[in-house]
Order: sequence, then structure tokens, then C-alpha cells
Amino acid sequence: MRKLRKRIAALLLPVLCTSLISCGSVPDKKDGSTLIFGSGDYTRICPAMDEHCEISALLFDGLTDHDGENRIIPRLAQRWEYDEATLTYTFFLAENVLWHDGEPFTAEDVKFTFEAIMNPENGSENAPNYEDVEAVTVVDDHTVSFRLAAVNTAFLEYMTMAVMPKHLLEGEDWQESDFFRKPVGTGPYRLESWDVGQSIVMKRNEDYFAGPANIETIIFKIVTNDSARAMQLLSGELDLAQVTPKDAAVFEEKEDYLVYEMTTSDYRGILYNFRNPFWQKNADLIPAVSYAIDRQVILDAVLLGRGDVAYSPLQRNIYNCEDVEHYDYSPQKAEEVLQSAGCAKDAQGYWCRDGERIRFTICATAGDQVRVDMAQAAAQQLQQMGLDVRADVPAGGIDWGGQECCIIGWGSPFDADDHTYKVFGTDKGANYSGYSNALVDQYLTEARQTEDEGERREAYAKFQKALADQPAYTFFCYLDAIYVADPAIHGIAEDTVLGHHGVGIFWNVCEWTMD
Repeated sequence: MRKLRKRIAALLLPVLCTSLISCGSVPDKKDGSTLIFGSGDYTRICPAMDEHCEISALLFDGLTDHDGENRIIPRLAQRWEYDEATLTYTFFLAENVLWHDGEPFTAEDVKFTFEAIMNPENGSENAPNYEDVEAVTVVDDHTVSFRLAAVNTAFLEYMTMAVMPKHLLEGEDWQESDFFRKPVGTGPYRLESWDVGQSIVMKRNEDYFAGPANIETIIFKIVTNDSARAMQLLSGELDLAQVTPKDAAVFEEKEDYLVYEMTTSDYRGILYNFRNPFWQKNADLIPAVSYAIDRQVILDAVLLGRGDVAYSPLQRNIYNCEDVEHYDYSPQKAEEVLQSAGCAKDAQGYWCRDGERIRFTICATAGDQVRVDMAQAAAQQLQQMGLDVRADVPAGGIDWGGQECCIIGWGSPFDADDHTYKVFGTDKGANYSGYSNALVDQYLTEARQTEDEGERREAYAKFQKALADQPAYTFFCYLDAIYVADPAIHGIAEDTVLGHHGVGIFWNVCEWTMD
């Protein structure tokens, strides 16, 4: 959905002048040469070690890529072949690719990157995506092969991973290297400057092998607070930013703004820390928590109805199974779970177990108003149910090891293996909750190791049922991503399904133009 609204004159608010680009030095955007994007903060840009992020698509390339319908297409690899007998993928690389420092890109860079990701000493959360790889072989400068130990149907999906330069990273510590604060890629934009906590300035790569982008400069302006981001859109300091549904209403009432409401695979819910003693003792009470939360109320109050009530991590995937426990709002069922676990209410009306109140805290990320509002709404509903729950926004950020639970965001519009195998599999790289379920492990492995669509569908249905029987999360809802843009920007693909956090809007940035 796209709406054209009027952009108001710049409001030179003093509070906004303290942000990363001073009010007196905002580049002239009217010539179409500079786009300023309201971004979250970065401590490093390291897509090989961390989750995919928006800026990576500008600085780096993978062997494969996604088009506007999220299908796999060539990028650094012009084509590939697959030998079913030996489970070997052979990629034939583009020959005119240069790193931003002018050095040639070769197959050695590919081998170096993926072996680093697979090296346990590097601690990459992406490693589970490549654990089936037995060998990476450089055939020649522009040909590289991957031999697998087992079928991995999502393998071409995972070849979208950004390739890193061997000549700059060899011998470096991939968790500490300064390279990731001054990265050099092959992508359509190169890093020009990084003012930490303020801005990241990228200039067009004039030598980009697929042809230079139209917009000369893109600035990621660091604005971590949702409300501040909306204010800076209003003041004219930003050309493009993602906003909350509540802030979006402001722009829909004004002319000369483009408001893009885009479908995502992005869900929110409560992540439980199963390494915490509380949930080691009380994990069997999670179904009661799930029944006690009215997701529709949260969806309507926090997201103004922009999204869907959630019950599964694959709900917006072709392999979703509706025939699982949805944990629809039911105080009666919540009470039945609590009673069957031996819980009883104290004189103040709070549920207790073994003489102690069922008490825990839901943490939310500072600056992310949607998560804060969800945590507060859930805590309030659970209090009404008689569970002693509160919401907290830790000033120093969420302590993953020490917190009891927090509002999590995951999701992928791509292969169903993505953000399931590494998120819910025992001891996998992105399993931050410490969740472990032997049946979940079994069915996720079966699903990735078959190319038969019927078998995959059956395996993913079993996975979703096993996950619902022993919940890792309490799912809340799927979000729509709402971006507000200066109407001078042309080329945003509004029908593309975006990933978690609304990531993916820059997939075709080279085609964008500005008046």
C-alpha cells in the first residue's frame, strides 16, 4: 500500500541539530545525488559473523542474490552447476569484479570466507547454514566448488552470504578485527567515512561490475529512537526511514510523503532464556503464559492492526502448518495449565509454585517503542491473570545471559530452513534462548536434507507441532514494515516481502533515482 502525502517545510528544531549531521551541513539533496536514511546503530559491519543487516547489501555481494520476488539469482557467480551424485555445487564467477581497494576478486576470497564462517573458533552465528559443507575447492581464479556431506535444499539461499577479501582479513581475528569498522567489499557502494554513533557515509562504486548505481551518496544516519526518527523525517533531515504504525499515522495525514506499508516475515514474541534457573524450573508453565496473552489486543493497540496474530515461525512461509496449537487467548486454559502443574493462588491473588510467586521480567530494547509497548502490554495482561510479571527496558541493553526473557524479533521471507534451523536447533549459532528439543532437531534436519517438496512439507509440519508442544517462544504477531520516503525517491519495490526488522528494502538500490 502506498500513499502520497504532502511534505511540510523543514522544522529546524534545536534538539534535532545535535544529531550526527549538523543542521548547517546537511548535503544538498535536491540534485538527486544524496539519500539520507534513518538507521539503527552499528558497532561493526560483519555479515559473515552476524545476522544480515541492511547496510551489507550496499557494501558487499554474495555469490547469489534475491530478486524482487525473493527468488535466487546470480550475483558474483554468473552461473552454477550441481552434481547430484557427489553433492557438489560448482560456481563460475564474474571475471571483472574488483574490491573497493582495486584488488581483483577471485575464488580464493570465496574459499577463505566460507571456511572462516565454518571455523568454530570464529563463533559465527551463521555457521549452522554451512555445517554440511565438507570441502571448498578453488578450481581456478574464477571457479570454486562446494562438496556437501548431505543434501541441503537451502544451500543456494545461503550463498547470498557476503564474500570477504582474503588479502585484508587473512590472519585477523574475525570477532575483533578493525576491518569490520572500515570494511572493503565488492558492492555497489564503498565506505567513505564512519563517525561512530553518528553516521556512515557511502559513495557510489564507479567500478561496480554490474554497473554503477544512480544515486551518488547514501548516508546511514544513526537515529536509534523511533520517535526521533519520525521527527527527523518531518524536519527534512531524513529522506527515508522505517517508522512505527503510530508514527505512520502522522505522515498519512500530510501531503507530499510516500508511505510504504510492506509485508514482512517479521514476527515478535517472548524469547525465554532456558539457561536461566527460573525457566529451567518453570518451562512447563510457558503454555499458561501463552494462553494468558491476548495477541489481538496487542496487535490492535501497539501496531494499530497492521500485521497478523502469530502462532508459528513459518506462518508467512509456503511450508506453514495451520494444524498446530495456536494458543489462542483463553484465561481458562491458562488456569488449567497452572493448576495441573500444582500451582495455587496466594492471599493477594497471585499464582505460586512451591510457596513462591511465579515472578519474572520481560525485557525490551531501549529505543524500539514497538517492543517496549509489547512488553508492557504483555506484562499488564499477565498481571491481570495473577502472574507477577513486569516489563523492563535495561539502560545498558539486554543481558542475554542474565535476563529471564525478552521481546524477540526473527523471520525470513526466504527458504524455510532460514531462521529455523539455526534459531531453534540445539546449540546452533542463533539459538540465543538455549532451547533444546530432540524432535525439533530431527524434523529440521529432515526438512533441509530432502529436495522432495512433499517430504519437506511433512517435516516442517512435524517441526511446528513439536515446537508448539514444547514452546520456545510465546508468539505475538507478524508486523508490516512501514517506511516513509521523500517522494523524490523513485524505484522502491513496494511489493517485495521483507525480512526481520523490515530488512531488504535496498535489494534494488542501484535502480533507485532521486529528483
